[in-house]
Amino acid sequence: MEKELVFMDHDGGVDDILSLVLLLTMNDVEIIGINVTPADCFIEPAVESTYKMLHLFGRTDIPIGRSDMHGVNAFPSEWRARPEVINALPMLINIDNPTDTYALPNAVDLLIDRLTSASKPATILMTGPCSNLTEAIRTKPEIRNKIKQVIWMGGVFRTQGNVQTYQHNGTAEWNVFWDPKSSRELFASELPLVCIPLDVTNHVPVNKEFLSRLARQSNHALSNLAGQMWALTIDTIPSYHYVYYMWDVLATSYIALSEYFTLERVKAIVSNKPPNAGQTLLTENGHSLKIATDINKEVFYKYILKQLQTDIKL
Repeated sequence: MEKELVFMDHDGGVDDILSLVLLLTMNDVEIIGINVTPADCFIEPAVESTYKMLHLFGRTDIPIGRSDMHGVNAFPSEWRARPEVINALPMLINIDNPTDTYALPNAVDLLIDRLTSASKPATILMTGPCSNLTEAIRTKPEIRNKIKQVIWMGGVFRTQGNVQTYQHNGTAEWNVFWDPKSSRELFASELPLVCIPLDVTNHVPVNKEFLSRLARQSNHALSNLAGQMWALTIDTIPSYHYVYYMWDVLATSYIALSEYFTLERVKAIVSNKPPNAGQTLLTENGHSLKIATDINKEVFYKYILKQLQTDIKL
């Protein structure tokens, strides 16, 4: 079977790095490039985490791009520091990282280059903000023809948002809120966009039941590593105001499990002004896209557990 070409754009959080791990386990996927955006991360440790995961899979040939974007609304610093902890985990700390972050290609340039040279249209998987993609299309509009689909963990349509900050009413999701202007532009572009919003990611929490199931297969190195990484999120479980979900991992799983998702075609726009900057609004005057509204949870969890039994060379 011919492999699906995928370009990944992530922003370095625990769930972003775990999404990269999941993508690397997919035998029918060819990753043509990875961009790292300093949104839910500081760029240097997030690039290092990315390299270390590629090293575990023997795939350091995959090019990494460095984004210089800075969103209007910064993620909290304590969230952005998580890659530092990831890099210090026992399975990763002794992997030398030869990557000079600032010698890497610019993210926009890498995306344009990899799409232009691709043998066929590629899927863009975004588990962070969309800023690099919108800038790439502004720079070279013809790359639209090399985009098969865009899968974005972004937005919230019929439930509460996860932005809790000053001058905001709580209606937005963070990846959209980080750069509302580019998010608004992405919707208006009417690319073949599938949003995996909070409406559906709220169905798949990282709860102790799942972590217990994962621990039972910790004899597999990848399961052990994933369990350690998800354990870093336990300080939000349980919480009176915040729960950690498989936001990015669910979005990544769409590549393999699309038939188990329920999709709805809608019209929507993005607000770019307070107090609801970043809110994704359903409106008949909006732009056409698809949103995921449900997922077969048992199929999803079983798939994640199965993929995390993939052998890696240590």
